[in-house]
Amino acid sequence: MTNIKLHGLRISYYTGKMEGYLRYKEIPFDFVVLNPERMRLLKQKTGAAQMPAVELPDGRFMTDTTPMIVWFEERYPDQPVIPRDPLLKFVSHLLEDYAEEWLWRPAMHYRWSYKPDRMHLSRKIVDELLVDSPTPGFLKRAFIRRRQHVEYVKRDGVDKNTWDHVESIYLNTLERLEAIFASRPYLLGSRPTLGDFGFFASMFRHFSQDPTASDIMRCRAPGVYAWQARLWNARASSTQGQELSELPDDLDSMLVDIGDAYLPYLNANALAWRSGLERFDPVIQGIQYRSVPVSQYRVWCLEQLQLRAREVPEEQQEQLKRMLESRGCWSSLFELDEPMSHYDEGGDAPFRGRKVHYQNRRT
Repeated sequence: MTNIKLHGLRISYYTGKMEGYLRYKEIPFDFVVLNPERMRLLKQKTGAAQMPAVELPDGRFMTDTTPMIVWFEERYPDQPVIPRDPLLKFVSHLLEDYAEEWLWRPAMHYRWSYKPDRMHLSRKIVDELLVDSPTPGFLKRAFIRRRQHVEYVKRDGVDKNTWDHVESIYLNTLERLEAIFASRPYLLGSRPTLGDFGFFASMFRHFSQDPTASDIMRCRAPGVYAWQARLWNARASSTQGQELSELPDDLDSMLVDIGDAYLPYLNANALAWRSGLERFDPVIQGIQYRSVPVSQYRVWCLEQLQLRAREVPEEQQEQLKRMLESRGCWSSLFELDEPMSHYDEGGDAPFRGRKVHYQNRRT
């Protein structure tokens, strides 16, 4: 069978997550470095110019890492990364969604707000994505620096009033993860689960490699630094052990963060989407953010989390409710009965391209 093709960039947040998953599951693939021409092809095939995309041997294209992983798990069921226990399965989905979506803002901030980082990354992007463009290199790098800083920092609510809060998300996450990895190799046991790959997106391609954030990680959280390298090097066939049988107490702080910050943000975003707004002004943990883009995709994230919670068998629903209530997550998760994202209404993910009401943030 011809290998699948993974289209992306070596510096990309979500491409790193998908590459790490495919490596772990030992699914053969060829990496295809994107350029402007290939980006246009992806938009034609998937409906969105976003990365990564997977091209199957039969010519079909997929995009969006979470539904792609679910699709691959159904076809490669050995050594699953989605826990079989219903409660741990839900927690793994919750951790993955939180890690992917909530760490996006600090990952972009550290990459593009600090001069050493934006100088370094603008060169890497130009050398990888725009190497064939005839425009002089210094102009291409200047364009990338300005575009990325404006689109993914200034227009995503990062300013002098929110700067410290944005950085606290990264610093607090390092503290939570460092405590977890001091007692076991992965979030939910001795094997990686979906939640690990959610955190891997930012921790591998951004925080562990970008100059400013990586210095912080190596000094403050060497266990996290070791974990991301361990996950990159792990293979399902040779990884021993199993997932935990119950939720450990050292995840409490992470779940409290989710209930205190992330889920309220998802609800505020969903209300703004319902009102037809392009931008909104959420208050997150007492900090006022201004003119943050409304994301249709994140309304869908809230819908998916609610769906995953309702999929827990009836006999375990009360246990799930107690677990989430004690960490401040239950009421926020179900604050809106029907978020109404109108995203992937046909249930075609990860195959049919969908219009995303937000910048192409899955990169």
